[in-house]
Amino acid sequence: MAEITKSYEPRDVEKKWYAAWLEAKAFASKVDPARPAYSIVIPPPNVTGVLTMGHVLNNSIQDILIRRARLEGKSPVWVPGTDHAGIATQTVVERELRKQKKTRHDFGREKFLEKVWEWRHEKGGIILEQLRRLGASCDWDRTAFTMDPAYSKRVLHVFVELFNRGYIYRGKRMVNWCPVSLTALSDEEVIMKPVNGALYRVRYELVDQPGRFIEVKTTRPETIPGDVAIAVHPEDPRYADIIGKKVRRPIGPAAEIPIIADNAVDRAFGTGALKITPAHDKVDYEVGQRHKLPAIDVLQPNGVLNELAGSELAGMDRFVGRKRAAELLKERGALLEEEAYSNNVGYSERADVPIEPRLTEQWWLRYPKIEEAKAAVRDGHIKFHPERWSKVYLHWLENIQDWCISRQLWWGHRIPVWYRKGADRSDPKNWHVSVDGPADPQNWEQEDDVLDTWASSWLWPFATMGWPDQAEMKQAGFDYFYPTSTLVTGPDIIFFWVARMIMAGLEFVRPGESLERRIPFRDVYFTGIIRDQQGRKMSKSLGNSPDPLVLIDKYGADGLRFGIISIAPQGQDIRFQEDRIEGGKNFCNKLWNACRFRQMSGEAGDNASLAAIAARLEPAKFDADDHAILDRLSATTAELERCFREFEFSAAVQALYSFFWGDFCDWYVEVSKAKMQAAETKANCLAIQDVVLRQTLLLLHPFVPFITEELWGLLGYAGNESVDARKPGAFIQNARLETAAEFGAALQRAGLVLDRSQSTAVEGLKTFVSQARALKAEHNLASRRDVKLFVTATDAGWATLEANLAKLARMAGAAEITRRESVEGAPAIVTPLGTIYLDLASTVDVGAEKARLKKELDLIAKHIAGTEARLANQAFVSKAPPAVLEGAKKQLADQQAKRAELERLLKGLG
Repeated sequence: MAEITKSYEPRDVEKKWYAAWLEAKAFASKVDPARPAYSIVIPPPNVTGVLTMGHVLNNSIQDILIRRARLEGKSPVWVPGTDHAGIATQTVVERELRKQKKTRHDFGREKFLEKVWEWRHEKGGIILEQLRRLGASCDWDRTAFTMDPAYSKRVLHVFVELFNRGYIYRGKRMVNWCPVSLTALSDEEVIMKPVNGALYRVRYELVDQPGRFIEVKTTRPETIPGDVAIAVHPEDPRYADIIGKKVRRPIGPAAEIPIIADNAVDRAFGTGALKITPAHDKVDYEVGQRHKLPAIDVLQPNGVLNELAGSELAGMDRFVGRKRAAELLKERGALLEEEAYSNNVGYSERADVPIEPRLTEQWWLRYPKIEEAKAAVRDGHIKFHPERWSKVYLHWLENIQDWCISRQLWWGHRIPVWYRKGADRSDPKNWHVSVDGPADPQNWEQEDDVLDTWASSWLWPFATMGWPDQAEMKQAGFDYFYPTSTLVTGPDIIFFWVARMIMAGLEFVRPGESLERRIPFRDVYFTGIIRDQQGRKMSKSLGNSPDPLVLIDKYGADGLRFGIISIAPQGQDIRFQEDRIEGGKNFCNKLWNACRFRQMSGEAGDNASLAAIAARLEPAKFDADDHAILDRLSATTAELERCFREFEFSAAVQALYSFFWGDFCDWYVEVSKAKMQAAETKANCLAIQDVVLRQTLLLLHPFVPFITEELWGLLGYAGNESVDARKPGAFIQNARLETAAEFGAALQRAGLVLDRSQSTAVEGLKTFVSQARALKAEHNLASRRDVKLFVTATDAGWATLEANLAKLARMAGAAEITRRESVEGAPAIVTPLGTIYLDLASTVDVGAEKARLKKELDLIAKHIAGTEARLANQAFVSKAPPAVLEGAKKQLADQQAKRAELERLLKGLG
């Protein structure tokens, strides 16, 4: 067996084992009817993307789930891939062209797309390579890309099917518009930013009552030439007598526009009157639709004011026009006030300019299977974690609006609609809709627009598995792996992706079969958002996000994974703390050192299986600590089973940390050192350590895969395989992780029945030691080993202590521990087994000790008051289970006893 080196070097270990896993195709999926399937599809990162802390969290969790599934004996698949990210990728390539002082129009559509593909082949897979550094165990042979020819055909097939089923139509409606990219945007591609601007108070004169005005407040005076009405609330008494009358637009082409009544007006905001510009505001558009008002678009697609804005504004950029419009209003006496105003403005995510609400002709989708999509979550066929997101999901479906699926881009899936040349494009009779196009293409022109990126990724769970081609589905194991098991994603795309995938699966997969057979996944885990210490979302622009690759170089991939999961409670936003990543590295070092200590302590014997190690145990030689450590290991195994059932990964990490560092390293290894010096107990003690380390490595492997793979071989758990070049079947992932029940059964077959009462007794000893250490530390004596301790205790408490005096003195760092009937004037601390006193009263500040005891008394008094209040609450007493009620009463009794002892100690100090 190779020697475990003095220090752990993660870079070398990570590089070695990932190469070995890839060479052995360790992550390849396999249809195995004898085993349950487990499947995950990766949320496809943008092809332009690089690894972020959000990716680290999301993909670490996916990898944890996949690796755990392997250890549980399931047959898993994790499907990787990337999204073509229409607007993001086109923006990147166009930016490169601008450096050459060219635009895409200099190349034309086909040549430009060749440039995009060149970029994609050169740089489009960076993030997948970075995920390998993180340890992602994807089936890389299944890597998909939303613009792959086969995948693209599936996207177009779905468009044609939905069109033929009456879900897709073309119409002129309000969209988010980017004046730079010159395309419609989804809400997800719009980032709200606080903007410091101005609020303009403008008056409009009534036509039939010269000298009487109605006032409005607006942030966009440049759109006044597009005003078609002034709206007030129908129940606002201020304007009741002028509803139906007309006012004159103060700037732009002369026009008389009506005053209308509409419930959309907020009487409390501004003046209670609202200018209605249907072509430039979503609310105004809806008001205009209700009142059959015209829509006057005063902006060109690039944000420049057009001739409908009037000769005084036409040709100006929208923001220049805003200033000029204010000047014109002031010159004409219509601008009453201009005040500083801050509000949130939508920005194009890629172009970083304010978007424009704009009326354009687009392709729209009426969502299919809405009611079934509600039922899928409401009735528990799909479970959300945390469950609260199901309410958000259902609320959105209750208020769902049609989806704008077209984008004015060149990079993407070109919409498979052709128009007859020279004919009226608005007439569907002149349309041809198919995947492959018309038989006589010379007579037709294809639609220029491409599909929204989400219109491809909503098919991801089944389109990546060969659907709808039967032969490809069989090859991909569709019937075995679908529905997928778990989706890990962010709540910010619950509508844009999660809900849409559910509707797509219900519409297209296994029509006529049960809902459970058609859903795309069974569980959805929503991660939190990673924020900095100030609570700000991490971003490149703020410069507050660390580079994950730098963190991997500094702390190792395992350290990063363990650290990030430790600070990520289920579904909650995360305050990033680099010291917790360092803590992950320290944990890995602790694991390495503990395993090295075990190797240096003696030969391991047969470690090839749990049964083989258990056969080396000698139950007759077990003491309380031996029983306790295996009982705690069994309990930790059970706790991890609960954590995985309930998707509590942070709790799982904390349970592993507490067991391994606290129970095993800090206690069991230390108390075992004496036993390992004795020939009659050494072999049994080492066998126990081998059991613990084997099970611990298996439990830890999903979280820290590299170091556990290395130690698995170094400690002989891979059998006689070479440490560095073991056969694929000897990888740790191919071992069977015993459940808590199976673990206990294996020990029983070896003749060992764990005595859990011994575990309870040991917990009392550990508390005694930790309190003794705390008392020493309180008085700056932590490093002293010559301190004497006195104890006052009941006969039962002292009997437990007396049986373990040598061990307790060694663990607490005391010269001796002796019993006293009473002790006066010494600093003390209360434990369940008795009260500990420092025999150092002469060196202790009695005044400071009194202050400490008084502070502790105040704290225990608050706890007592809280428990008493709970027991006095009839609602609690009447509804609480008997065990809970008894527990509360016992807690109160313990608290009262501790208060009495603290009062006695304080009195003893005078």
